[in-house]
Amino acid sequence: MENKNKLLLPYKGKTVLAHTVGNILSAGIEEVIVVTGFERGLIEESIGHLPVRIVYNPQHEEGMTGSIQAGVRAATGKGYMICLSDMVLITPGEYLLLKCTFERRHARDERCICLPEYKGEKGNPVIFSSFHRDAILQHPEKEGCKGIVRVHPEHQYHVNMPFGNILKDMDDPAAYQSLLRDP
Repeated sequence: MENKNKLLLPYKGKTVLAHTVGNILSAGIEEVIVVTGFERGLIEESIGHLPVRIVYNPQHEEGMTGSIQAGVRAATGKGYMICLSDMVLITPGEYLLLKCTFERRHARDERCICLPEYKGEKGNPVIFSSFHRDAILQHPEKEGCKGIVRVHPEHQYHVNMPFGNILKDMDDPAAYQSLLRDP
């Protein structure tokens, strides 16, 4: 992002991170944990007014899995919705759809993993049942928990999403400019 912290860029009157967290909170998610790393102080300042729990990951440069593990270590509850901070287009309604689907599936399968998809393409956020806590905390891959998903096909539940927002993150300046142009 041209030496800029993408989470601190402005989006609709807030930072990218504050906008994303606001959408998650608006969906009624009971416990929201934000894992910080790079530019920790600025990140915490940008969301300090929100009712979230902040956890610092001192190994943030080693990959996304360490941040997932830091969040899971701090979390309580029946499941973990692993949200990416730069997915500003996911609406509160879409987060709520994922949450409600997880709750229904978990009532029948305590090992469930909910995978959002749009037109057959998998996206984020994935929700893991807390049954997978130890596997997540011991997971060796550096860039996420896809390996855990792969070894549990019988517990995967695909959630058909109404829009492609679960596929759109912001990894470069062109993606950011595209977000600013979209209404």
